[in-house]
Amino acid sequence: GVGLNYQSIGSGGGIKQIKAKTVTFGASDMPLKPQEVKEAGLVQFPMIIGGVVPAVNVKGVQPGQMVLDGVTVASIYLGEITKWNDARIKKLNPRLTLPDTAIAPVYRSDGSGTNFLFSDYLSKASPKFQQTIGSSTSVQWPVGIGAKGNEGVANMTTQTDGAIGYVEYAYAKQNKMAYAQLINKAGKAVAPSADTFQAAAASADWAHAQNYYLILTDQAGANSWPITGASFILVYAAPPDPVATGQALKFFDWAYKNGGQMAAELDYVPLPASLIKQVRATWKAEIKGVPAVASRMGGRRLGLGDGTS
Repeated sequence: GVGLNYQSIGSGGGIKQIKAKTVTFGASDMPLKPQEVKEAGLVQFPMIIGGVVPAVNVKGVQPGQMVLDGVTVASIYLGEITKWNDARIKKLNPRLTLPDTAIAPVYRSDGSGTNFLFSDYLSKASPKFQQTIGSSTSVQWPVGIGAKGNEGVANMTTQTDGAIGYVEYAYAKQNKMAYAQLINKAGKAVAPSADTFQAAAASADWAHAQNYYLILTDQAGANSWPITGASFILVYAAPPDPVATGQALKFFDWAYKNGGQMAAELDYVPLPASLIKQVRATWKAEIKGVPAVASRMGGRRLGLGDGTS
């Protein structure tokens, strides 16, 4: 069989390594812009859809009980809201008893797609955040505690009284973290789930998105989760090792065909069939010299590094 060596090093690392030609494929929750894809000699396509959630560690607050909005979360990460009983948080949570506890913001210290989705959402919610911090896989947070990876942020948030952090939903759920509901673009308080991620992705016009460049944060729709995003795969348009790239594509093809149930169990959203068909057409048209994906897998072992959020 074929072995895939997958390294969770963050989207920034995945982009850096694929551009440096040290891996067979990279992955990122921040899509590269069409010009960047072209200049790097890459092909980009979506793999799966998921969500990032804010999670809090406030005494007595259970998962889904606290409601926040983008402006309030941005103000926390700008250092403007410093206590959990701040009037702006109390206004969103009139039924919660909020303590006079200092807020400890936790952020991703490594370059990551989670950073990008979170900072992109806050930039859309808060002009001041957009102007002073902006959106990227790595930003300069003015306050807080840094931690590496979703795992690090989850651990730091659960271990720190008064903390707020942001992680992929699967990590929040698996670690029983007190994720917050968010007020979405339609003004509705929504909880993170595969259904609300799907709602955010429903209006995505992939057919007209050049190089599949689509950002799914802050989408319209009453049930849309506002920090939704796709994970993208990056491969070479002219692979230095066509056999290795062909084997990687066979794995992705297998995942499209067979991974939907596994994805759903982890609270991710599989791509719609029409989009998968579009991606397969992209492979055929844009990736040169690769053996047909439908051919039988060989027996060599491949070392494939990638970066995810």
